[in-house]
Amino acid sequence: MVNNPDFFTGKGQDLAPDIQELQTPEGELHLRFYLPSQSEFALPATGIREVMQQAPDRITAIPNASPLLLGTINLRGQIIWVADLGQFLGEEAILNTDRSEIPVIAVEAQETILGLAVDRLGEMEWLDLEHLQLSNNVSDQIAPYVQGEWIINEESRQILRLLDHVEILRSARWVA
Repeated sequence: MVNNPDFFTGKGQDLAPDIQELQTPEGELHLRFYLPSQSEFALPATGIREVMQQAPDRITAIPNASPLLLGTINLRGQIIWVADLGQFLGEEAILNTDRSEIPVIAVEAQETILGLAVDRLGEMEWLDLEHLQLSNNVSDQIAPYVQGEWIINEESRQILRLLDHVEILRSARWVA
């Protein structure tokens, strides 16, 4: 490429007229994901340490631990707890652990890391916080962990709720 004389002279720039100009994304980057009830949530990318697919037999169950916790995993030499996020948020639907891999989102705040097991991962997406609305129909159980919601489709009433990973990590429910 450097030996190509057109590289330095600017010739050939009109070879790809269909390429669109890159647009600057608006908002902040978030990971979208689903719980077993098919409710859709998002977490800010800034609070995510790692996203992985974990084999269920690699999650070590710990006796007498909270029923919200599936067990522990080794994340690059560090032992971290893995929680069933749906159960933590009070969902009735149970996470299916009888499969080859479970999506786990490792969130971090102030050097505390927790793995959140979810049903399935969605896309990384730039979401504008200016369009975030107060959540109307959330139970008292999840209200402390929901920062707001975006209305994705008004006709189908599809909403995307933004979770606060710091509040999840600090919850007193983990010691119950």
